[in-house]
This record gives sequence, structure tokens and C-alpha cells, in this order.
Amino acid sequence: MRALVWNGVNDLAVETVDDPTLINPHDVLLEVTLTTTCGSDLHFIDGYLPGMRSGDVFGHEFMGVVVAVGPQVQRVAVGDRVVVPSFIACGNCWYCERQMYSLCDTTNPNAAAQQPLLGYPSGGIYGYTHPFGGYAGSHAQFVRVPFGDVNCFAVPDGVSDVQALFASDAAPTGFMGADFCDITPGDTVAVFGAGAVGLMAARGAQLAGAERVIVVDRLPERLELARTRLGAETIDYSQTDSVQEVLRESTGGRGPDAVVEAVGMEGHGTGVQQAVDRVKQAVRAETDRATPLREAVLACRKGGVVAVLGVYGLTDSFPTGVVLNKGLTIRAAQQHGQRYVPRLLQHLAAGELDTAFLATHEMPLEDAVRGYEMFKEKEDGCLRAVFRP
Repeated sequence: MRALVWNGVNDLAVETVDDPTLINPHDVLLEVTLTTTCGSDLHFIDGYLPGMRSGDVFGHEFMGVVVAVGPQVQRVAVGDRVVVPSFIACGNCWYCERQMYSLCDTTNPNAAAQQPLLGYPSGGIYGYTHPFGGYAGSHAQFVRVPFGDVNCFAVPDGVSDVQALFASDAAPTGFMGADFCDITPGDTVAVFGAGAVGLMAARGAQLAGAERVIVVDRLPERLELARTRLGAETIDYSQTDSVQEVLRESTGGRGPDAVVEAVGMEGHGTGVQQAVDRVKQAVRAETDRATPLREAVLACRKGGVVAVLGVYGLTDSFPTGVVLNKGLTIRAAQQHGQRYVPRLLQHLAAGELDTAFLATHEMPLEDAVRGYEMFKEKEDGCLRAVFRP
């Protein structure tokens, strides 16, 4: 089959690789209909996350049609149109039973590679380095889905393939961030980052009952999507001396009740700290340009919640004293997609949520290298490049 593979830092290629096969009786084989870029892919493409090997197929946000099932699969049948969350869950371990699916104790066969750094390993994820399981990813014609009954969700009639695609990762990650905020009627929620995850966090906050949602970014086309598609307020941080002052003034001096950070380790910002981070990251003295994370902590009101969705490694100059003295609650996780996908599909079917606008560019898988270039450089307003194998 044809697939997009990682051959080294900033070295991608579409190549012919072996077809996946059923390995476990609980496996499902999926013919990929659509798969999309994700900002977290850029971290290992750019060499900030270790653990990729030449020839690895990557990609973790996808939907498709079931073409084969293992003998113990009961809920999924050949021909089903399904969407699959990016983290792989077993459904039976202590964490899965408590709906913390990305922390699954069963699905990471390379747990020992993570434990020295994390203390305890995460679950496995498609196409996202060998410490995260070494699974082949979704930028391919076919993909193996372990524990198919737990990880495949039937797409309702009336929900398009493109809408379903983003119920795989961007939408559940964003909605998880909104869920972490413990929103009550009348709350103001600020979202740092107007990428696909940030926009979905904003929509999730609205559906959870937030009175005001304020999206912070620097790219005009993304801020325009926040305004026109979601009706959110926006702040272009590149056009103000202090996002903190703008947020305080717009909330009567108190600050947002909750803040969602949806950027991650390659964030942009202004000021001396951003310049220092860029230099330290370039020489690998630290992994993170964490300006958005610091800004989120500073922006949140006293006693509020900061939900961290961006992928981070080792962050210097984290304002721990601010967290302590403001009494903040920090909540963070990789997405527990299996918890949120059923609700998202209901919202999509009812017309309460639309995700199709996130797909700004669609192209054949053969053009995926160019698609990642556009996505990384944000060319032509690229929010997400979608590949059709």
C-alpha cells in the first residue's frame, strides 16, 4: 500500500510499504477514507520529540470503512463507516474503566521506553513515535485498529466523512479541554490558539454553557473563523502590548474564569522570553517554546482553571508561583477520545456542531508531503490539510 513515512527530521516521503494484517483476534482493519495533519505531528517532524525510526508511517486522526475483523470482534462489522480516536484503549484496565482512555495500561507495548521520563506510561497512539507504542499510523491506504470494539465508532447517516474525520482527534481534544474547565452559566472562557483544537475547545465551551468565549491568536484567517463560524470574541496578540490587560479590561478586572491552552511546544509569542525560548529550543537546551502556556496561567482569574491541551516536554521558566498564589487548578491530558466521540457524533447529527470548516485543503495522499509543508508554514490559510488515500 501507499503511505506517508518519516525518514528523518523534516524528511517525509510517500512510499510503498507492507499492508497491515490482523494480529490479534480483537483487531479491525480499516480502509482509510480520510486522514489529516495535526500540529502534534510537527514536534517529531521537526526533531523535538525522539523515538521515530526511518520508514515509520505516521498520522493519528482518521476515519474509514471496515474491511476485515478479528474473530472476537462483536460490535463492528465489515462495511461499517467508522471514526477512530487517536489514542488506543483496551476498555478493560483500571484507567479505561474510569474513562481515562489515553492512560490505558494495556495498549503501549513499549511502556518501558516511557517510564523513565513519565514515571508511568501512557496508552498507545497511532503513528506517534516508538515510546508511544510504535503503531503504524493513518496516513496510508489501510490501518490496523487494535481492540476494534472499543475504538471504532459508527458514523451516523447524515454526518459527512469530513465532519466525522475531526471527531477522531481535534474535536474530542477540544471538548475535553472545555470539560476540564468546569463551566457554569455566565462563565468567560479564554482559548489560547485558534488551530483546529482551539476552535473546537471554543465550541465545546459554548455548548457547555459559557456566556463568553474569547479566542487568542495572531493569524487573521484563524481569528476570522473563530468570529464567523463560532461567534467568539477574538484577540490578536501581535496587535497589543499585553493580552493580560485586554482580558482583564474585558472581564471587569477579574480575568477569565477558565483558560484553555491549545498550542503546545512550538508556540509563538512576543517579548524577550519568546526570543530566549527560540534560542534554547534551537540548541536543544529545552524542548518548549511555552509562551502560550505561561500567558494562560497569568491570564486566568484567581481560583480558576487552566486546561492544557498542547503537547509539551521540558518547559523552562514555568510560573509555578503564580499557580500557587492564585490558587489555580491545572488540568491536562492527552485526549480521552472514547469518552467524547459518541457525544460529538450526536452533536454533528443534530446540527449543533460542524467540523467540516476545519478542512481548508484536501488532496490525494500522494501529495501529502506538500500538504505538510503548507500546514507547517500556514501557507494559503491552511488550517488542516486532509488526505484522501
